[in-house]
Amino acid sequence: MTIALLSIGTELTRGELTNTNAVWLAERLSALGLEVTALETVDDHRERIERSLQRLAAEHSAILCTGGLGPTTDDITTECVARILGVELERHEPSLAAIRERMARVSRKLAPSNEKQAYFPENAGILPNARGTAPGFSVLFGNCQAFFLPGVPHEMHAMYLDSVEPELARAVPDPIVQIVLRTFGIPESSVNDALIGLEQEFGVLLGYRAHFPDIEVKVLARGSDRVATQRKARAAADEVVRRLGDAVYGEGYEGLPSVVGTLLAKRKLTLGVAESCTGGLLSALLTDKPGASSYFLGSVISYANSAKEGLLGVSAELLEAHGAVSQEAAQAMARGAQKVLGATLGLAITGVAGPAGGSPEKPVGLVHFALATPDGVLSYHFVKPGDRERVRILAAHTGLNHLREWLLRSMTSGSRPPTFEET
Repeated sequence: MTIALLSIGTELTRGELTNTNAVWLAERLSALGLEVTALETVDDHRERIERSLQRLAAEHSAILCTGGLGPTTDDITTECVARILGVELERHEPSLAAIRERMARVSRKLAPSNEKQAYFPENAGILPNARGTAPGFSVLFGNCQAFFLPGVPHEMHAMYLDSVEPELARAVPDPIVQIVLRTFGIPESSVNDALIGLEQEFGVLLGYRAHFPDIEVKVLARGSDRVATQRKARAAADEVVRRLGDAVYGEGYEGLPSVVGTLLAKRKLTLGVAESCTGGLLSALLTDKPGASSYFLGSVISYANSAKEGLLGVSAELLEAHGAVSQEAAQAMARGAQKVLGATLGLAITGVAGPAGGSPEKPVGLVHFALATPDGVLSYHFVKPGDRERVRILAAHTGLNHLREWLLRSMTSGSRPPTFEET
């Protein structure tokens, strides 16, 4: 069973919006065991939309189409589908009532443009929208089942999970089991080299996705018996973990900030952060996870030396002797965050993100880290040349990764994490 994804919207073809819908759907469908063989994007143009739909329907078992279901004049997806099928549009009263009710909840009256969203091709299956005014629908193009979803990501996600994925799951042929492993700190080429021969040994397929700063390793197993296929995938995934070691920080689609948050919550530890070159990025990553207030107490963004002195208690003498980008400054910042915020742990980052400000002794890409624990302060650094954004992102994630390593090791041996000085 092959699937095509079609994204509709001139804002996509002009590059005004990033097409995150296609990526999200492809990942969900692959995890379900379905094969996505086409990803297309087309602008809000009747003839081009219709040609794409007709061609994809002739070549695929199913189409998932996003976009063009809104209230404006350029939202023409529904009309195009009706033209292809040679049917009229008919009003769906339950959808109209749901749109009217949603408008009333925000003290708005139903506008003619919104009423348009309750019209669908005759005999279409309706997909309710619990998060917006644009219901989706499904139709058959010959032997191809086509689903039409709104382009707004959070609306599309909910509709797909509620109405589309359960139907597609029933059509999955031989079971496909996919396990996604997330790695950090080693390059893609090294990951690949470490896993040579694993596919042949376990009878699986490996896929790689570099999504800076992570690298995903996808273990895909296929078979006629689901239990046996799951065992094969699990055995191969365990071997990936054995070969890559601590570079594997998680499984599934939970990112490094979320993994660290789970470990902190599990151990009932609290964290205070002091940031300089990352300017609050580390704190933003941590607070993306719901419930972060149970372990994240706050942060001090001490960009200027005066802030390091006044807010964190870093001495002027220390900064004069060693500079703001130094092991000594990072350690003092970590202790300051730990004390000022009343946290179990204090994590500090200070560095030269560039593009200016570097020197032979302290080049652009030099970042110092420190972790203040109840037993003392650990410090480490790296030099990672790159543009400003890359250095900042890598610094924030490296700080989190060292915190993760310390949390895991202190559960058993209490040993400090290794330094991270590879280039």
